[in-house]
Amino acid sequence: MSAPQLEIPSARGFWQLTALLDRFAPAATFVGLIFAWEAVTRLFSIPSFLLPAPSAILASALDLPWTVWLGHLWATLRVALAGYAAAIAISIPLAVALTTSRFLSRTLYPILIVIQSTPIVAIAPIIVVTLGASDLPRIVITFLITFFPIVVTTSTGMLATPEELIELSRSLRAPRIREITHIRLPYAVPYIFSALKIATTLAVIGAVVAEFVAAERGLGFLIMFSTSFFKIPQAFAGLVVLVALTLVLFRLCGAAQRWLVPWSLPRSEL
Repeated sequence: MSAPQLEIPSARGFWQLTALLDRFAPAATFVGLIFAWEAVTRLFSIPSFLLPAPSAILASALDLPWTVWLGHLWATLRVALAGYAAAIAISIPLAVALTTSRFLSRTLYPILIVIQSTPIVAIAPIIVVTLGASDLPRIVITFLITFFPIVVTTSTGMLATPEELIELSRSLRAPRIREITHIRLPYAVPYIFSALKIATTLAVIGAVVAEFVAAERGLGFLIMFSTSFFKIPQAFAGLVVLVALTLVLFRLCGAAQRWLVPWSLPRSEL
């Protein structure tokens, strides 16, 4: 009588288990950190004004009416989106100009570096005093924080176009505008979307910085107001909403790339 054979799990089952763990590992890690945070604050009796527990943050968030949260969220979102849109509308044509004109590159690029090197927090009060207390100065501050990565990354992508393609275009006597629109810009699309993803986070940061300087509504204003009255759980709740907003905008940018130009994605993300 032959000995019973041990059943070896199939390779397909092993890869399915690996894919399942890979998919849910980030969420499980995040949930574990939340439980650890709650346990530490309760175990060591940490005061809420130093480090509030997640349960206290949730309770503080629920204390505010949803209409209040919606008003603050919309105030921050509209400034972030307006500054983000302005940065895209100006940065990409500017990157094209810098790439195609050596004169503009030599004259404008140092100015852009000076603007980017200037601390926005330092000049934000000046911008508010100059432009008033409306949404305009906050949009300008958001734009100043957001536009530089888009310019630099788009320029890098256009300059990274293989010389063979450029030489082929010139040998066929294609106009310069077709070289830009049919060769350089398509080749730079992955670079552009990488910059746009980074810019989504910077746009929210810019909106919050502007609200710290002058605002009567917004998530940044809510955080500053809460900390001034030592409502630290409420400030953390505002921070959580800010992080969630940034993640949503980042994911939307990735979804737009997947929908509009799927050919620009790596094979692992298709």
